[in-house]
Amino acid sequence: MFDVLIVGGGMVGASLAVALKPLKLKVGLIEAYNFGVAEQPSYDDRSIALSYGSSRIYQGMGIWGKLRSGVESIQHIHVSDRGHFGAARMEATEENVPALGYVVESRVLGKLLYDELATGEIALLVPAKVYGVEQSADSVQVQIERNGVVDTLQTRLLVVSDGRDSSVREALGIDSIRSEYHQTALIANVTTSEPHRNTAYERFTANGPLALLPLTEGRYSLVWTHRDDEVANTLQLDDADFLRKLQLEFGYRQGAFTKVGQRAAYPLVLQKAVKEVAGRAVVIGNASHALHPVTGQGLNLGLRDVAQLADLLAETVLANSDPGAADLLARYQRLREPDHQSVVRYTDTLVRVFSNDFAPLAHARAAGLMAVDRIALLRHWNARQGMGVRQRQTRLARGLGLKQ
Repeated sequence: MFDVLIVGGGMVGASLAVALKPLKLKVGLIEAYNFGVAEQPSYDDRSIALSYGSSRIYQGMGIWGKLRSGVESIQHIHVSDRGHFGAARMEATEENVPALGYVVESRVLGKLLYDELATGEIALLVPAKVYGVEQSADSVQVQIERNGVVDTLQTRLLVVSDGRDSSVREALGIDSIRSEYHQTALIANVTTSEPHRNTAYERFTANGPLALLPLTEGRYSLVWTHRDDEVANTLQLDDADFLRKLQLEFGYRQGAFTKVGQRAAYPLVLQKAVKEVAGRAVVIGNASHALHPVTGQGLNLGLRDVAQLADLLAETVLANSDPGAADLLARYQRLREPDHQSVVRYTDTLVRVFSNDFAPLAHARAAGLMAVDRIALLRHWNARQGMGVRQRQTRLARGLGLKQ
């Protein structure tokens, strides 16, 4: 019998498993792919924008120091609207933080999490697939297939973190609401003739946002939103034509684009589970909320799920109580709901407002960017929203270890 069984070994599920290592709980992690293989979708060539708040969560977990050498800090953020006046700028120094955020390649963070999981405290059920879930009053039974062998596991708490299209969430009867943006994110690493100087750019275009995030080795991580019916044409361009098109969209604030790496594309939707809890099961990360990548909120919201759930589970250890108790899970849902609602509303509004060429709205956007740039209170609000520190701060979110 497990105390906690996590389904999904992506960034959020693996982070929760690492966070729970110090606790006196029997924890298992089920993942469909071997760690480190190309098929594992969470650990591909994409880069991740970690908020300042997420860096503190990893600090509280005791692993930030091990990751620090593989990340690039964001000291400055520049937000603009293509074809319109007005820009907003935010600075780490103004917020009295070492960085507004950090950028790390998925495979770098993934390897660190794998290394942390390989120390033996967590039972790794990899590769394994979940084929059924049944609940009783005091446990959850999970049917898995591993290496051709079917087995049934029991756990007092089931944590579902198997992604946006979670089959386990569906098996639990938790519905989700999905909204189509009709947009696709084109991802690549690019190099510019000017050094990035730890500056991140968010440039809104008629097709959606275009983000440049500073990476190690002087590179930028590009997240370029396209309309669904246009992305194939851009993907098929040779490197020179691709860079030329990117230059037209972004401009010359970073000089000329000189190099592009491998490209990939991912469809974008907004999807939110109607609830986080069903019996002794809780959904977190993308299984609960899949967001547009504008402002890079997705993983950071999932890591705050991790921090809150780990905090509550640490309390159960101190009290020697049931980790799957209804009151604990109801409390988790109540505590996370304001953050979920705020971030979903914030990201969805940005995408829809800035992907609209209606002239009066364009003028209002320009005025809004100039207001953020000139009014310290607005800059501070937006910076804290992006840093992930406007919410209730758990122990991990304050950079502290869990109570044991």
